[in-house]
Amino acid sequence: MDRPWPQDDPAPLSVPRPDEVDPAVLGALLARHGWRRRGGTPGAYARWTPPGRLAGGTSLLVPESRDFPDSGDLLGEALMALSRSAAPSAREVLTGLAVPSDEIRWRREVPESPGGTSAWTAQERLRAAARDTLLAGALAARGRAGYYGARHRRAAEASLERVLTGPPGAESGGRELTVFVPVEEDGRATAVTLLRALYALRDAADYHRTTGGMEAYDAAVAAGASRELTEAVIGLVQGTEGARVALEWSPAAGPPPGFAARPDPVEFSPGDLPGLREAGVRYVRDEPSVPVCLTGAVVRLRRTGPGGPGTLRLRVLSGAEVAQVRITLDEEDYRIAGHAHLVGLPIRVRGRLESRGGFRRLSGAGGVTPVQVDEAERDRLVKSLQENLDFFEEACGGGP
Repeated sequence: MDRPWPQDDPAPLSVPRPDEVDPAVLGALLARHGWRRRGGTPGAYARWTPPGRLAGGTSLLVPESRDFPDSGDLLGEALMALSRSAAPSAREVLTGLAVPSDEIRWRREVPESPGGTSAWTAQERLRAAARDTLLAGALAARGRAGYYGARHRRAAEASLERVLTGPPGAESGGRELTVFVPVEEDGRATAVTLLRALYALRDAADYHRTTGGMEAYDAAVAAGASRELTEAVIGLVQGTEGARVALEWSPAAGPPPGFAARPDPVEFSPGDLPGLREAGVRYVRDEPSVPVCLTGAVVRLRRTGPGGPGTLRLRVLSGAEVAQVRITLDEEDYRIAGHAHLVGLPIRVRGRLESRGGFRRLSGAGGVTPVQVDEAERDRLVKSLQENLDFFEEACGGGP
């Protein structure tokens, strides 16, 4: 079962300590999220009020630097007021302070519906498209390909576990979603790669609509475009009058080299869908199979009789960024694989990862050899064998 993302109920945020907060970063985040500066003493303090209907409520007095004796007290009061504020943007500001993050905002232009009955469906579609878009960026940050299938997926999905989501914003009717991608580790690489890929995809869509040619889509792969990204953008745009993705860099980290301080948002419309669909098909068709040498643990064996070739499922330990592959082996290699597994040893096998099926099958496989491992790993593999003895009736020709 797929893991839900983003989480429906974001965990409560701890309020940062005043001595951990840069007043300039706090001011930048307040301005970014619609808070308005209304007076104060220039160069000393600024008074900020929340956006929208809450503008007449809580206000924050924020020092512009730490040069004044009461700066720490004022920051503490401002942070506490933010934590108690009813404004949805207050949580976004606290998130940006607690975890230095690049913010990515998705918006879908969906028609109004009586009583807001479509807001839930619209929000679910937006969340799914946002996750798929980020996943495509995380995949591209690990290597360029027109189609990834199962490759790099485990690492890319694991990186999304650090992504935080802003409040859903009931007033948006399911049209907007903001996520916070931490700049540490590979988060910044994902954000940068995604932005480049979206720009390349936008340029390719313009070229296709003008000339009918697909060359720009082919060139966009080098910037991070892929079948996974075209599918995500299609999901974002489908059923709308248009959609956009905007990125804002972490005020604490600043923009990466070579990028504008405020990147232009990327917009797509229903008129882009035919080209995006054609590009996705093209990416899958043109992605070549990959020669590999895999080391892995056999997790299932099957053949129809006591002799002859058979198939196995291999849990990949090294050699390719996939979780499992299916392999067909001749009688001798199948026998070696079965014996290695019965004594708790992984195997090494050569072949070609086929793009058909999502890089989950190894074709032309052969040269199977057992691989020595340390005692702890061997004990774990033997335990796995004992827990799955039913599979080995099939290995001996007793299964269907």
